[in-house]
Amino acid sequence: MESENLNAAELEGAIESMCQSKAEEFRLVGYEHVTSKDIWECVSSKYEKSGVPPLHQLVNDILSLKVLSFMNYMTISAYKGSIF
Repeated sequence: MESENLNAAELEGAIESMCQSKAEEFRLVGYEHVTSKDIWECVSSKYEKSGVPPLHQLVNDILSLKVLSFMNYMTISAYKGSIF
């Protein structure tokens, strides 16, 4: 497993970096208030029932996240009363 080669701090840093990159991408297309935390909450919400997937799937889910999927997540969160 790839994550065995990284300690927890390195893995967390890599995930934060990917989420930051995706947030910057969204800001470039006009979504100025998106943060890396928002990206992580959106991606990780898929893992609530199944647990954290293998590292390669996690990386793919972050880097392939589309604005439409993110906005759907944010809309549903707003309906559920989540503060973002």
